[in-house]
Amino acid sequence: MDLLTPGFGLVVWTLIAFLTVFFILKRYAWKPILSSLKERETGIADAIASADKVKAEMAHLKNENEALMAKAREERGVMIREAKDTGDKMIAEAKEKAKAEYDRIVADAQQAITQQKNAALTDVKNQLGSLVIEVAEKVLRRELSNKAEQENYIRSLAQEVKMN
Repeated sequence: MDLLTPGFGLVVWTLIAFLTVFFILKRYAWKPILSSLKERETGIADAIASADKVKAEMAHLKNENEALMAKAREERGVMIREAKDTGDKMIAEAKEKAKAEYDRIVADAQQAITQQKNAALTDVKNQLGSLVIEVAEKVLRRELSNKAEQENYIRSLAQEVKMN
């Protein structure tokens, strides 16, 4: 049972050693330890506050970014619509110009065809008139006494004209 009950001297010396260490620690180590703990606590609190501030700023920047993205999407949609409208307008104008040009070319071609047709008819009429005059001249030059010979001569001239 001696092991469980320490002697009076041991208790006194242990108490003296404890109080000595306690006073030395209190005088020289307790204040620096407490001040470093206080500094550490302040640093951690500042870091947490700073992290909260950064977190709030990041949330604000994220909201701004999302707003900017939405605005950019809207502007992109407007630009795409405007480009599509402009493209459709250009296509419609090009089709209209092409149709007008087509109509003008067709009208010019019809006019040219009509002029060439009239020129050909005039030429044919002139040639026919020349042939009639030529035949009449030849008939008049030849004085035939017989009407039958005159008709045969006219037929032969007409066949010559058909062959040419």
